[in-house]
This record gives sequence, C-alpha cells and structure tokens, in this order.
Amino acid sequence: MIGKILEFTAFPKKIKKLYKKIEELEVQLENIKSRIDLDESLLDKIYILKNSYEYQQVYEKENPLVSVCIATYNRCDLLVNRAVKSVLNQTYRNLELIVVGDCCTDDTQRSLLEIRDERLTFVNLPMRGSYPDDPMLRWMVAGTTPVGHALKIVKGDFITHLDDDDEYLDDRIEKLVRYIQENKVDVLWHPFWKQCANDKWELRECNDFKAGQVTTGSVFYHNWFKCIPWSLDAYRYKEPGDWNRFRKFKYLGATTKRFPEPLFRHYAEKSQSGK
Repeated sequence: MIGKILEFTAFPKKIKKLYKKIEELEVQLENIKSRIDLDESLLDKIYILKNSYEYQQVYEKENPLVSVCIATYNRCDLLVNRAVKSVLNQTYRNLELIVVGDCCTDDTQRSLLEIRDERLTFVNLPMRGSYPDDPMLRWMVAGTTPVGHALKIVKGDFITHLDDDDEYLDDRIEKLVRYIQENKVDVLWHPFWKQCANDKWELRECNDFKAGQVTTGSVFYHNWFKCIPWSLDAYRYKEPGDWNRFRKFKYLGATTKRFPEPLFRHYAEKSQSGK
C-alpha cells in the first residue's frame, strides 16, 4: 500500500518531466526547420551586426520611426474604420503606415485616398497572391504576398504589423517604443484581447514567445529582421505564416521580452456584412 501511495505521489513529477521533454523536442524540431529554411550566413551576420553602431543606434534615437504594415483584401469598411483609424490615432506620432492590397477590387483605394495623412501609403498589387485552395491551409498564408511587399518598402527603425480587421489600443506604439529602447532587446511581444463567441472578450496572457501565444499584431521588432520574409510555404509545415517567420527570429538568436499589458484587440474574423 505504501508503495502504491509513493508511486501515485511521484506521478505528477513524471508528467512534468514528460512535458518538459516534449517541449525540448518541439524546440529542436523548430530549430531544424529554421536551419533548413534560412540562409545560414544570416546566423553569422546578426551576431556581428548586433554589436555595431548601425544596429544599436535605433535604441538611442529620441523619436525613432515606426513602420506599421497592414495587408488587406476587399475589407474596406473594417480596414478604414477600425485598423487604419487605430494606427493613425496613436499617441505616438512618428510612424508610417504601409497598407498593401492583395489586388483589391472594392472601394479600398478610393477610401484610403480620402484620408489626408501623409504618414499613410497605399499600394494595390496588380495580381493576387497564389494561395492553397484548402480553406485552412489558405488561412495560414493568405496575405503573404502583400505583407512581403510592405516589408520591401518600410523605412522604420522598428516594425510592427496589424491584421486589417483588428485594432491597436491608442498608446500601444508609444509604450512599446519606450520599452524596447529601455531594454534594448530585438523583439517584444505582449498580451491581447481576443473576441470570442457572443462578442465576449478573453484576455490572452501570452506568457511565452511560442506558437499559439503570439500573433501578427502582438509583436514589435528591430528593423534588421525585415530581411526575414513571410513564407508562402508556411502551410507545408502546417504553420501560420506569422509564427513560421517568428520562429526564425528565435533561431537567429533574437533577444525577446514580454511587455506585460494587452495592447490590441483581435476580432473574430467576419465578412464585411458581419456574418
């Protein structure tokens, strides 16, 4: 009987060890995938660059430029009245907003041209990206082509992203600029509010920088990482495109830090009609 009690008591410890081993294997697998995907010279380049004046000077700028990238396709109302509005209304003013259309055919271009703000740039691509037909696989990489174009033209010292139906809290960028400069890390991430059934909101704490805990609009990073593209092949790993990219940041040795406050709202995906 005593032996059975001791065995039962040890069971939770065995479970914890098992979970720890699984987590270690997941990290090893992500590293293997990233090594396959990336040009290995990047690993050497970043270690050299991180100690250079060119890399470090963004942390000392009094008012660094922040680039916000939004990819969009025929969601004019949500884009203009929610996403774009939340960026241009930020308390931090030194930003550029790059919106790239995935060959939009609705009123997106006309509506954005009516916004008189020199910080806003809109590019509408002449052809849509080529995405998988399967709805789930398509979801993983939809928008890759326009966000890739946005990364080619950004000028900011720091870069961040937003889905076209989500919104930042008003002081998000101001708080993150201050925090990343104080801590001198490569990447920040933060909690966020997620819309659930019946329009209820759930706080996602996002305690770790890992798959399922970070999303497109919850990450803020040094401009060097714009050289890591969003990949159209992310779905082949059954990975969302954002995490496929962010795991490569980790592989390259990016220093990361969690900002403790929720700073954006992630809405349930809906059509323009709300259905």
